[in-house]
Amino acid sequence: MSDTFKPTARMASNAKKGLKLREEFGRGGTDVGVRRAEQLAAQKELTADDVTSMHSYFARHKVDKDGKAHAWGSDTDPSAGYIAWLLWGGDDGKEWADRNAKESD
Repeated sequence: MSDTFKPTARMASNAKKGLKLREEFGRGGTDVGVRRAEQLAAQKELTADDVTSMHSYFARHKVDKDGKAHAWGSDTDPSAGYIAWLLWGGDDGKEWADRNAKESD
């Protein structure tokens, strides 16, 4: 078992997209989400606690995909939930966090 976990290039790309959309539309994510996106975008190694935090985020926020304000997956009118999801690595980040959270147990 590893003490640290390296984010994938796809997670980094999703985080960068989330930061761009947040800047452009002025919505989505918290300061914590922005810090996570900056870590992911730089592909900085994350701790087991970071992985657990990501796993918890995705478990709590999967309901955001059902939101009706703006559009999930849109680059022209994205929902705040979609932007936040991207900040945490998007669907790739969720799969990665789920997989690595099990490994760190």
